[in-house]
Amino acid sequence: MTARPDTGLLLEHLFRHQAGRMVARLTRLLGPAHVALAEETVQEAMVRALQSWPYEGAPDNPAGWLFRVAHHIAIDAIRRDKTFGDKTDAIVSELTRSAARTPTEPDTEEQLRDDELRMIVMCCHPALSRDASVALSLKTVGGFGVREIARAFLADEAAIAQRLVRAKRQIRDQRLTLDMPAAGEVAARLDSVLEVLYFMFNEGYGAQAGEDLIRQDLCLEALRLGRLVASASIATPRVHALVALMALQGARLPARVDAAGDLVLLEDQDRSRWDERLIAIGFHHFDRSMTGDDVSEYHVQAAIAATHARALDPSSVDWPLILTLYDQMLAINASPVVRLNRAVALAKVHGPADALAAIAPIEHDPKLRHYHLLLAVRGQLLLDLGRRTEAAEAFRSALTLAGTEPERRFLTRRLAACQSPA
Repeated sequence: MTARPDTGLLLEHLFRHQAGRMVARLTRLLGPAHVALAEETVQEAMVRALQSWPYEGAPDNPAGWLFRVAHHIAIDAIRRDKTFGDKTDAIVSELTRSAARTPTEPDTEEQLRDDELRMIVMCCHPALSRDASVALSLKTVGGFGVREIARAFLADEAAIAQRLVRAKRQIRDQRLTLDMPAAGEVAARLDSVLEVLYFMFNEGYGAQAGEDLIRQDLCLEALRLGRLVASASIATPRVHALVALMALQGARLPARVDAAGDLVLLEDQDRSRWDERLIAIGFHHFDRSMTGDDVSEYHVQAAIAATHARALDPSSVDWPLILTLYDQMLAINASPVVRLNRAVALAKVHGPADALAAIAPIEHDPKLRHYHLLLAVRGQLLLDLGRRTEAAEAFRSALTLAGTEPERRFLTRRLAACQSPA
């Protein structure tokens, strides 16, 4: 054993990166009806590590230790549980064989990836609601706690806990399996998976409340799972488009906030801080998304992100192309948020007056009633036009709706700009 002073950080890292894999593996061995037992087993293994590692030192292979202990805890639980009946011996035998294998062995690693893939596809079964699918995916595959999920949903912890209980009950009562969907069902199931991953990424990319503007762990987990799906035989061009979008946007994460945690607009970001590895991953998947005739919203959004990534500096961004891409997106999804984002591109190409006129029809859309970015964009356009009093009013209204402290500080600075000499 090697003593480590930072066992708490090590365990946090392992839980984030290994918990979902362990739950997926145990769920396959125990059966989907026992996903709750799989989760409890993994949590108990983590508790035992917390109890022993700080005093005895972390093992040389921490992940292998956790896998092995989780399997043995599961074996003990099954032997006590009478509901497995005559299947007990067979399951115990399979768990024993699985416990003896190191998770980093190539064949075991491949099986773990397959287990995770099947797990997230089951979590996105059409029998489950989208909210249930997102919560269940975050919990079982992403390794997120109820408190973290509640924060992402801006929901009460008890409500999230109940949502998870109901989802697991549905899996048990409807006897959902980890089998991959039949050929005729793949497209619909994949759309559900992509919707969950897109939601997960966006929740991390633009946190809705609290001190932090971004939740990088959510973004990177969504990207990891997206790449997992993209590596499978069921992957389609739109899977690669979403992965490209997440990677290219995720590349900007280091530059989206400054040292003080304040928001940095895209045009002001230090592009040398963009993650070149993620940009390369993004373009790799963007190229793969170009096969076939399918053009989804993910494709268009990825093309917009790619246009920004190709530019050497803010002055060389091809805004006319971005405006054209937003016009294409409107043909796919004419939502008020898309119209608002298009207005930002319109301002770059044709000026703030045209952009202000473009957002006028959506200013009273009920879907944007509590959307502070609409007011923030309106305020900036008015400020660019020299209409400082109206701009200040828009920024004040946006301040009452902003969810994070960095956004409030940014809007406060914009409000101050309205009151400073021209």
